[in-house]
Amino acid sequence: MSRRREQDRFGKQARREGFPARSVYKLEEIDRRVQLLKPGMKVLDLGAAPGSWTLYASQKVGPRGRVLALDLHALHSEIPPNVEFRVCDAREQTVESLGGPFDVVLSDMAPKTMGTRSADQYRSFELFLTAVEIAARTAKVGGAFVGKIFQGAEFEQAREALRKHFVKVRVLKPEAVREESYELFLVGLGRREVSLGEAPAATPSAPDADDT
Repeated sequence: MSRRREQDRFGKQARREGFPARSVYKLEEIDRRVQLLKPGMKVLDLGAAPGSWTLYASQKVGPRGRVLALDLHALHSEIPPNVEFRVCDAREQTVESLGGPFDVVLSDMAPKTMGTRSADQYRSFELFLTAVEIAARTAKVGGAFVGKIFQGAEFEQAREALRKHFVKVRVLKPEAVREESYELFLVGLGRREVSLGEAPAATPSAPDADDT
């Protein structure tokens, strides 16, 4: 019989502050470090359930902003007036149907883990690339992206995929990520101008102080 994981300080804090999950503090730290979310912004939240990132984003963009949250599963928490939630596959949606483009695209999507580290990492990589492809279609020029990925053999491929579409890429591991976890967050800042051909490659630069 498996033992339930003991709730840590982030889990207890989330419960006190009315968030469905401790993951909210990962986004909060990312937001604080890169100044991601501002009042009036339009945000697309991929893999939104159970809703912590959605609720945090809705608070930051305020009543003049909008958050569109998508997930394959229903959201069971209450949502504020500036949030719309849809049960759907984001890959099948168009910019027009989503009401984009968006200032920020968020993805906390993760695969159901199989217990084999390399397989879990690869499935996370595939989900991350899906999120990047959606962001490439829906983020406005100058916009931003945050995506979760399990660090593995394909990590550099994931970072390069993001660099094709964003001027600056940072790698962050928020304090709320569990010590034993190998999840990281790739942040793309400054969505590039969309050209008729392939998006231009990023100019190599010195590693950011937050890169790992």
